[in-house]
Amino acid sequence: MTATEARNELEAKILEAQEGRITSDDLLQTLMGSQVFMPVQDEKAPVLNVQRSTRAQPLVLSAEEGTPILVLFSSPERAKPFLVDYPGFTGGILESFKWVLQNMGSGYGIMLNPDSEVGFDMEPETVQDLIRQLADSETQH
Repeated sequence: MTATEARNELEAKILEAQEGRITSDDLLQTLMGSQVFMPVQDEKAPVLNVQRSTRAQPLVLSAEEGTPILVLFSSPERAKPFLVDYPGFTGGILESFKWVLQNMGSGYGIMLNPDSEVGFDMEPETVQDLIRQLADSETQH
């Protein structure tokens, strides 16, 4: 399997969007229904890579202008090469993208599959729009 080969539906849609075969809205719709992998900082004595604390510390980088960027991956396998440079982040949470949006703070951008051709970045404004849309859709149900 090559680095640019899609490993799941989300990655296939990312490639389709990059090639102009689907719109960014189509990609976001797929993302909203997808699972993502969020690397989290290890505890002092991890037990089988299971997070015991109730507050996981995700991997957050800082953009040039200081904006916090939450790092996510389309699968745990995609995370491995990137996380070599981040010792202490060998654990992670596999959860729905909606769950991530519901549990993250405001003002964050998102990097999905950083350093991979099968990835993209989202500005904090886009992330906030998605959080707002998600909240609106839940109040309508």
